[in-house]
Amino acid sequence: MLQIAVTGKPNVGKSSFFNSATLSQAEVAGYPFTTIDAHKAVAYVDTDCPCKELEVVCSPNNSSCVEGRRLIPVELIDVAGLVPGAHEGRGLGNKFLDDLRQARAFIHVIDASGSTDEEGRPVEAGTHDPLEDVEFLQKEITMWLYGIIQRNWERLVRKALSERLDMGKVIHEQLSGTGIMLEDIIEARRKMETDYTQWEKEELIQFLDKLLRIAKPMLIVANKADLPSSSENIKRLKEKYSKVVPASAESELALTRAAKAGLIKYQSGEGDFEIVDGVNLNENQKKALEYIRENVLQRYGSTGVQKALNQAIFQLLDMIVVYPVEDEHKLCDQKGNILPDAFLILKGSKPRDMAYVIHTDIGERFLHAVDARKNMRVASDHELKDGDIISIICR
Repeated sequence: MLQIAVTGKPNVGKSSFFNSATLSQAEVAGYPFTTIDAHKAVAYVDTDCPCKELEVVCSPNNSSCVEGRRLIPVELIDVAGLVPGAHEGRGLGNKFLDDLRQARAFIHVIDASGSTDEEGRPVEAGTHDPLEDVEFLQKEITMWLYGIIQRNWERLVRKALSERLDMGKVIHEQLSGTGIMLEDIIEARRKMETDYTQWEKEELIQFLDKLLRIAKPMLIVANKADLPSSSENIKRLKEKYSKVVPASAESELALTRAAKAGLIKYQSGEGDFEIVDGVNLNENQKKALEYIRENVLQRYGSTGVQKALNQAIFQLLDMIVVYPVEDEHKLCDQKGNILPDAFLILKGSKPRDMAYVIHTDIGERFLHAVDARKNMRVASDHELKDGDIISIICR
């Protein structure tokens, strides 16, 4: 299962985002370091399920389907709040960074209202600039990688030159355990203007910064978007960064809990809700719901939580959803389950790649694939598209 890390300073709403995305119960409080240990839970990205289009009743196995929306699980990690100097061991820095090793991407939650300072302490709303919080996280993780590699850098360069080793593989070995792939290192090296033999401290940090942006891309979640001081800050964030999602994690939490209690009809990601049990709602609850509708849903189109999850997977990591089936005519597996599984794979993947995602044995025995929609065989170099229904034929 894909792992996404929910990161940021203390006290910006990381745990609220995590809870609202997973309906988990990580401790929430208004002081730094509420989250001491990394919490892990399952969240869901959603996409249109083919069942509606094809007018069939699906039988989901590794996912679920709600009113024609396929919910596909991903794992969220809620980690301890990060403060400046974490790579030197400040705060819970070392533990925080260690928790990030296997994450494929970061959802960086910031306080868009500017009501927490650089250490995560509460201040008057609008007095802190949230733009300052964006780059510091990238810098801290880059410097953590630098701390891993710089100790042996000169020796590694000499070794690569004397033994005629591929420097990309040498760096990959040195960064083993960080979840960074060799392909990411090769791509980052291509973006450098100088050869690694000429790299001093500045060039090495520059390389690691590029590597991090490729290997573990980051989505900015501008939380507390409903507060008056957030509007202008969100506008400035969007002008400077391409991947920014305004959000109100507290609003999402309130709506999902109200829906769970049967008080309203609401599905994550929707732009409105419907009150179905007004009798059991008191006046304060009705006012709170109306506040969310007016200041969050009508202003931003949603609470931003589901949108952030979807963007992290489908845009940041550039993934698509494919549906493997055994019988391409009945769209089912050997047990008769219709459209049983939904798999997240990289855009540009081929049928053989999908076969390996399903199971190593299936990948190794792969012969060809059949497009179930068109009922025709596809070549091994055929590029899969989002929503494809594919039958894998094996030896």
